[in-house]
Amino acid sequence: MQASTPGANSGLGLSIATLVAIVATLIVNALSNLFPPQGLNIGAIANTILQGVQITPANYAFAIWGIIYIGLIAYGIYQIRPAQRSNPTLQRVNVLLIVACVAQIVWVYLFTMRQFGISIVAMLGILLALIGVYLNLGVGRARVSREERRFAHIPFSIYLGWISVATVVNVASALYSARWNGWGMSATAWTVIMIIVSAIIAAIVVVQRVDTAFTLVFIWAYIAIAVRQLATPTIWGTAIASAIVLAILLFWRQTKPTAAA
Repeated sequence: MQASTPGANSGLGLSIATLVAIVATLIVNALSNLFPPQGLNIGAIANTILQGVQITPANYAFAIWGIIYIGLIAYGIYQIRPAQRSNPTLQRVNVLLIVACVAQIVWVYLFTMRQFGISIVAMLGILLALIGVYLNLGVGRARVSREERRFAHIPFSIYLGWISVATVVNVASALYSARWNGWGMSATAWTVIMIIVSAIIAAIVVVQRVDTAFTLVFIWAYIAIAVRQLATPTIWGTAIASAIVLAILLFWRQTKPTAAA
């Protein structure tokens, strides 16, 4: 009995800290929308100060944050259970998730304070931490239980997918606010390039990981970009084409027979 006690308590502090970090991030995000420090929340900033950023998706696309937070809360509850808190993989994931949560809180503050350039550093902190989570979990490669896939793999696939898109938008926003001249290229041309480059990255994930959740986030974002940029055929055409290519590639990878391990 005595030998089981340390095992039962192993990782409890880290699990609690992880759940606290998730809840704190959600609260900070909610407060930033209700009581923005300079009068404009993130959505309002995107629609006013940064309205010329052509790669920003339509407003409805940001509803995905509701799904992300539901997934994170589900993970927070999952990882704090006695059967999971001593799992070494989840312990590494939890450390990285706490880093991502802290970086996201910092990002929310910087962005609402309109420090767009510096906010890229915080955004990269979120992105790199989530990439670490993704690799540690072995999403798309490791054989796991249906429960772990539902409460860990899928939530982080969605989170990483959206942060990948958000990083591109964040960089574009910082350059726009700094009045970057695009090295002589038009904003539309750069937007098309960013869409294509991000689509290539998503395609690599599809081929290597066959990650449905991650891919669907990109498709969701591209359709929303197209909706916002209906007046610019080059952009909405590229966005829709990227979404279609990813959908076809995903379908092909899902139906392609895999070699027996």
